[in-house]
This record gives sequence, structure tokens and C-alpha cells, in this order.
Amino acid sequence: MSRKKRAYVETYGCQMNISDSELMSGILASRGYELVPTPEEADVVLVNTCAVREHAEQRVLGRVAQLGGLKQKNPGLVLGVTGCMVQRMGTGLLEKAPQVDMLMGPDGYRSLPDALSCVFRLEMPRRKGAPGVAILDLDPKENYEGLELRRISRVSAWVAIQRGCDHGCTFCIVPSVRGPEKNRDPRAILEEVRVVAREGITEVTLLGQTVNSYLAEGWSFPRLLRAVARVPGIRRVRFTSPHPNAVTPELLEVMASEAAVCEHLHLPLQAGNDRTLKRMLRRHTVAEFLEKVDMVRRAVPDVALSTDLMVGFPGETEVEFRDTLAVVKEVRFDDAFTYRFSPREGTPATRLPSKDFVPPEEARARLDELIRLSRGIQREINEGEVGRLEEVLVEKEGKEDGFMLGRTRRNKVAVFQGAKSLLGAYLTLELTRTTGATFVGAPASGRAQRAPA
Repeated sequence: MSRKKRAYVETYGCQMNISDSELMSGILASRGYELVPTPEEADVVLVNTCAVREHAEQRVLGRVAQLGGLKQKNPGLVLGVTGCMVQRMGTGLLEKAPQVDMLMGPDGYRSLPDALSCVFRLEMPRRKGAPGVAILDLDPKENYEGLELRRISRVSAWVAIQRGCDHGCTFCIVPSVRGPEKNRDPRAILEEVRVVAREGITEVTLLGQTVNSYLAEGWSFPRLLRAVARVPGIRRVRFTSPHPNAVTPELLEVMASEAAVCEHLHLPLQAGNDRTLKRMLRRHTVAEFLEKVDMVRRAVPDVALSTDLMVGFPGETEVEFRDTLAVVKEVRFDDAFTYRFSPREGTPATRLPSKDFVPPEEARARLDELIRLSRGIQREINEGEVGRLEEVLVEKEGKEDGFMLGRTRRNKVAVFQGAKSLLGAYLTLELTRTTGATFVGAPASGRAQRAPA
């Protein structure tokens, strides 16, 4: 009897990509593949990719070239590239990565085992520049219902409730590579959460491109969030990434009243100037965003806010950039993900006049200044929280021996001295100091509290 074929999946990009990799791993395991921890052990290597920024794609191309070198020792190795980058570049990706045997976009994973079987059956070496298999069609009905995931973490679970996006921000490639918004059946979502809870996982994060715009079978996102929060065994619920326009009083009432819903909200601003926001097609003004921030903080006083911020969008002037800095100073986000505009072929922003494009060196200087500001604010906020007692869920080992890493309900990371046996436990820490972005803590009293069975 021949041994099982072995597969290795490597992931780049956002939480949705992590969830998709868990999906692919589950599909392969259900069809008899053995999942292995390193590419050197594998018969199939899959690289799951991101297309949001050019830098992410360049990293993937370098990694694919490196993995292609494994074929020298293992000529039968199948190298596949999946996900958003594949959907964006199509078979043109092979011009830069000719060693790839299979291409698959984010709506093709259900057919993954059959596609791999097809590649393995090819008797003649494939023609250079042509994949053994390319599955690139977007399916407006594909939500991957009924398929089992192979979860990476035994502590926290990603639960995709929505795929694709209808918002069409001019800088964003997501609608092109993932298609329009598709919302899963709420009953299927709740059953998945129940399974997660029965497996002993107590924290779930609901995923969607604009997760709080979810609407399916008469269920709004606030209704779904409340139902998930009340699933027996679930102790923490998070969601990402919401759109400011869909932050409603109903949503905030659920956040304030349901004990399991964490006091953290990621609220992407992108820019702090109305003209820039209009060119981005964000569909809200700065004043409307600030009203949402005020509404959130009144409903959930101890909430921690994080955001996304972009500099160098075509046409952004120095004055408009300064407006963004002013909004950041006013809101004082607990955390900010900052980046430069990255032109993505196929997005409306690339069709703006070339004279409007901000020179790279100027965009880099703006980003550096924004990072200094946002990190300085984060440090000030966190220094003010030293001495707090916080419950953390212990997620993984720390970078240093003898240390573990946990996350508070407000999405703050804390490291502390502790044993590996604490993985998955809830523990009350005193936050004793901060490095700026991360806390160092010490157990406040007693023993770690295990999640209820």
C-alpha cells in the first residue's frame, strides 16, 4: 500500500487568508492527505497569497522561487499558488514564477483535491509558462458550506461569515479578487461556533471584508453577534474588519450588553481629510467618523480602538496629510496599522492622473511621521494602563524561554513568566510595564482559570 501524500500550506496576508488556509488543510485532510509542518517533507506545497499591496506579492514571488528549488531533490513535488494574488495576476504569474504547477483563486478550494490529482496524473512535463491546472473563476454562490476546517490554533477560532465586498473603495483590489459580498447562512455559522465550543475553544473571531454589513436570511450582524455570544462554552467574541458606516446603535448595544463580546473595535479611518476620503470612495466624512467614535466610546466606555491609515493616496497634499495627523491626535487610537498607497492594477485609483501620484520618497517620509505619531500615542495610552488588572487568554509561547503570551479582552498583548501548560487558560495579570506596544505582566493572584468544559 502506498503512503499518504503529504501537504504543506504556507499563508501570507490577512485573517481571511488564515481562515482559507485552514479550509484548504481541512479539505486535503478529508481526502487522505497528511499535513506536514515543513515544505521539505511535502509532496504538495501550497502558498496562499495576498494581493492588497505590492510588497506582499514581491515577498510571495521570492518565497515561491525558493520553494521551487526543492524540486531539485524532489522532482515529483507539486508547487501550487492560491488566493488573491493568483486571482489578480492569473496565468501571467507564471512569467515570474515558471516553477509553479497549479494556480487556484479563492473560490476554487472545493475542487483542490481533484485539481491536485489532475496535476499528479500529467504524464508529460508541462510546457514552461503553462500551469498543470489553473482554476480562476469567481463563484457568486461559493461560501464553502459543509466543509470541515483544520484549525491552526486550539485556543482561538476564525469563523468566516462573509466573503467578498460591495464597497468598492478606489484603492482596494478585494472586490476584484474575491468578488461581491456573499454572506453565509446564520444557522451554519452558529453550528460552526457550537462545534468550536464543543472542541474546547472558547474564543471566536467573526470574519468578513466588511463584517458588520452582514445580512442574510433576515439576520443582521448585531443579531448574529448576540447569538454567537450566547453559544454555551464561548467566552470571548471578536469581529473584524468592520466598516464605520455600519457601526450602529444596535451593534453597540450588543457590544455593551453581551458579556462575551470583547471591548475592542477596529475602525478603519484610512485618511483624515474629506477630499481624500471622497477620492477613496469611503462614503463617510471625517465628521461622521468622529461621531461614530464618540458613539462607540459612550456605549462602551473602556473600549480600545484600532484603525487603518494610508498615506500617499493620489492627490493627497501636504495639508491633507496634516489633517490625517490631526484626526489621529484627536481620536488617540490604541493601535494603528499604517501603510503607503500601493497601486493595484485593476483598481480605479490607478486611473487617476499620473501627476497626482505622490513621489515615493515623500510618501515614505509621511509614513515615517505617521508611525512616530501613532506609536507615541500608543505608548502614552499603554503607560497609563500600567498597574491595571487584566484577564488574558494565554495564546502561545513567548519569544523568550519561560515566557507565555496572552491577549486581553481589549486586544492588548501581554507576556509573562509561565509554563507551557497554561496554553488556553484564562489568567488575571497585573500589567507591570510596557514596551510601548506590548505589556509585561505578572499573575495577580491564585492560579490560572481553565475555560469551562
